Amino acid sequence: MCRGLAALPATCIERAKGIKTKLGYLLQKPDIITDYIIPYSDKAEKTAKPSRPSQTEVQQWRESLEKLLMNSYGLAAFKAFLQSEHSEENIEFWMACEDYKATKSPLKLAVKAKKIYEDFIEKEAPKEINVDHYTKDITMKSLIEPSTATFELAQKRVLSLMEKDSFYRFQKSELYQELIK
Repeated sequence: MCRGLAALPATCIERAKGIKTKLGYLLQKPDIITDYIIPYSDKAEKTAKPSRPSQTEVQQWRESLEKLLMNSYGLAAFKAFLQSEHSEENIEFWMACEDYKATKSPLKLAVKAKKIYEDFIEKEAPKEINVDHYTKDITMKSLIEPSTATFELAQKRVLSLMEKDSFYRFQKSELYQELIK
């Protein structure tokens, strides 16, 4: 006999909600290259649509992941690529950390730090990133007194992962090849 959702552990329900959100995203198919919102931002409105980069700019993205991420169109294109691979948690974490580092208010820092930790770092987080236990422990300890450096180690590790893996695949992707033409 069915006991309903109440019989399921809370972690199963949270995972199901995450899957439902991702499926909903796939069904909507928005223009993910030009319409995106940077998570955890104090601003509720959409960011300005990035202008299409020149062919020279697109070719310069091959030099480093940092050059790609510094360009708003490049960031949007890379995020769209990662979403197509269902691995957008790394770039979302990186973006959240960038927004976090720009926060001035200590109160807002604490609130954002808690949200970022719960969304990306803690065990069974909805968008858990792949970092080692040492990095997780250091990050958790730095949450006691949040500062702009709280997620520095984790962000560096995630950037390194993206650089060694996702960035290479992005350069080979149809999306990047279209941009370079």
